[in-house]
Amino acid sequence: MTATCDSSPAAPRHPAPAALPAPSPSTSPPTSHPASPSARDRRDAAEPRVARVVAQHRGRWLVAPDDAPGERPRPAILAGAFRHASADAAEAHPVVGDRVVLAPAPPGAADPPGASGAAGAIARIRGVLPRRGTIRRRAASSETRAQLLAANVDVVLVTTPLGEPLNARRVERYATVAWDGGAVPVLVLTKSDACADPAGAVAAARAAVPGVDVVAVSAHTGDGLAALAAWLAPGRCAVLLGGSGAGKSTLANRLLGEARLRTGAVRADGAGRHTTIHRELVVLPGGALLVDTPGLRELGVWKGGDDPGAAALEATFADVAALADACRFADCAHEAEPGCAVRAAVGDGRLAAGRLAAWHRLVRELAHLARRQEPRAVARRQAHDRAMARALRAVVRTKRGG
Repeated sequence: MTATCDSSPAAPRHPAPAALPAPSPSTSPPTSHPASPSARDRRDAAEPRVARVVAQHRGRWLVAPDDAPGERPRPAILAGAFRHASADAAEAHPVVGDRVVLAPAPPGAADPPGASGAAGAIARIRGVLPRRGTIRRRAASSETRAQLLAANVDVVLVTTPLGEPLNARRVERYATVAWDGGAVPVLVLTKSDACADPAGAVAAARAAVPGVDVVAVSAHTGDGLAALAAWLAPGRCAVLLGGSGAGKSTLANRLLGEARLRTGAVRADGAGRHTTIHRELVVLPGGALLVDTPGLRELGVWKGGDDPGAAALEATFADVAALADACRFADCAHEAEPGCAVRAAVGDGRLAAGRLAAWHRLVRELAHLARRQEPRAVARRQAHDRAMARALRAVVRTKRGG
C-alpha cells in the first residue's frame, strides 16, 4: 500500500523504550587509564579478555574491548580448539554483536598467511559468551538452516523509504523475526524530507502494521532524529535491517556525525545498490551501539528454541490475537470454524482481509519449518508414506485378482 497523508498522527501504540531490558554488564577487567596497544598486548598475555565483535568477514573478525567498543578494533581468528569444536555448528561461530573470550597467541606462534598487522596482533577467539537478542533468518535456499545476523540486540530498526509503497507484509516479517529473537521492532520511515506530509505517512503506516512503533526521519535535515534517539539509549544495541537503498548507512552516518560508512546513490529505476557488503557495529556519540547491515533481498522467518513462533506471531499480530479471544473454540484456525470472531471482524471491516491472510501465511510457513526441523516428524511422515504406498499396492493387487 502507499502511505497517504493525514494531518493528525495517531498516538504511539508501543510501550515506551524505557521498558527494554537492561544491557548486559561487561565482565572485562576494569582499567584506570587507556591502554596503549603494547600495554593491551601485555594484558592479553596475562589473562583472557572479553571483547565485542564489531565486524565480520569470511573466516575473520574484528574485535574491540567489551568495555570500550569504540576503540580501534583488532583482527581476530578462531582459536584452534574452538574452531574444531564448533566445526559442525555454524551458529556457534561469532557474529557481529557477540561478546567473545579472547586468548593470547601461544608463545612463538606466527600469524596465519595473509594476516595484516604486526606479529602477535591477531587475537584468538576461544569462545562465545551466552547471547540475548539474537536476530536470525532462514538461510537463503535452505529450509533447515538458520543464518544468524546479529547478537545481543535490543532494538531492530526496520528501514523503508518514504515515497515508495509500504510493503506491510515485509514489515510483518521483520517484526516477527525481531520479536522471535527477543528484540523490539521499530519501523523507521527514512527520507522523510521527500514526503509532503510525514505525519500522515506515519499514521498510515501505524494503521497498516498495528503494534509496531513508527518513526519518520530524514538523514539530510535531521527531522525525526530526536524521536529515534529515544530507542538509542546508552548501552543499547540496535540493528538496521531493510532492503538496499533504504538509507541505512546514510542514517547511521548522520547518527555518527561523520561519513564513516560507505553509501551509494539509488539507481535511476529506483532500485537500491548493495553498497554495504558486511555487517559492522559502530558506537554512537550518545553511547548506543548500532549495527549496519547489507540490504536483504529475502527474509525467511525462523523459529527460535522450542517455541514454533507462536509468541512472536502473537506480538506481531496483536490485533488478530485480541480478536481470537472471542472465538468459540480456543484452537480456532480462523478458516472455516463456526463462531470465529476473527473472520467476523474481517466481514464487518474491523480487520483487513490482507492482514488475516498474512497471518495465515506465516502460520503455515512456521508449521512447515517445524516439520522440516523435527526428525521424529520426518520419520513419522516417511513411515506414513510407506504405509500408504503398501496399502495402495494391496488395493491394486486385489483389483487385479492377485
